[in-house]
Amino acid sequence: MKLVEAINISKRYAGLWALKNFSLTINQGCVFGILGPNGAGKTSFIRIITQIIAPDEGQILFKGDPLSADDVLKTGYLPEERGLYKKMTLEEQLTYLAGLKGVKRRVAKERINTYLHKFELEQWKNRTVEELSKGMQQKVQFISSVIHQPELLILDEPFSGFDPVNADLLKNEIMEIKKSGCTIIYSTHRMETVEELCDEIVLINKGQKILEGTVADIRRQNKKNVYTVEMEALPGNNEIFSITESTEQGNGLYTFKIKTEKKPNDVIQSLLPYGQIHCFKEELPSINEIFISKIKNS
Repeated sequence: MKLVEAINISKRYAGLWALKNFSLTINQGCVFGILGPNGAGKTSFIRIITQIIAPDEGQILFKGDPLSADDVLKTGYLPEERGLYKKMTLEEQLTYLAGLKGVKRRVAKERINTYLHKFELEQWKNRTVEELSKGMQQKVQFISSVIHQPELLILDEPFSGFDPVNADLLKNEIMEIKKSGCTIIYSTHRMETVEELCDEIVLINKGQKILEGTVADIRRQNKKNVYTVEMEALPGNNEIFSITESTEQGNGLYTFKIKTEKKPNDVIQSLLPYGQIHCFKEELPSINEIFISKIKNS
């Protein structure tokens, strides 16, 4: 089911295009990654969805209907530039922000206690925000974006500043939220997390869409016909493949990469006469490699 549809969205600032005839579809219950270099149009698109700004042209549909003011209550937003009330206690802050999203005080208190336990912040609940470390403040900001259990959660660089332990904690929570049926828009420069979290992605540059699809499909569409092989002998180049690099492991095995336009079964057949094959796998490009290549050529 479609949750968000962007139809021919355009936005200009002082004559410069931030988005130009930009369209995409985000299905319910997925993690959708929005990728692009600085100034590509990612933030403008997010601000349009969250109704901070309006498009010059085009429209956004939410569950098939034009985006309305009431849809803000169904949306959670974690901006890249964090903003909390530094003199309020952690509990006061979260209670207040939950109330703005229509959550009753009693329900908010229960959810706050659950999240504080989950993010190891229980002992800090009566301390002011300015007493918290930057990482703790980021946890509080994340909690504030999900406390009302939104249908759509927008995360803009959510891992910024987190150490590996807390980044892993947040990843697990994002996947738990996804399991509940929430749709997540994830905007980031961290390509390694894209492959871990995202079901689908879109790559934007200069306000326009360069590619869109599932992570698996995009990696396969951009394959370079390179395979890694581990076997007991090092064959020579032939009409089936060419060896691009090789390593002798010292235990009677060789690891090498080959490039070929032939199908995997044909390649394996051509390797069998040289000895036992211990490993054979296709090397698909990473999202990071695809990102760099597409941006350079766009």
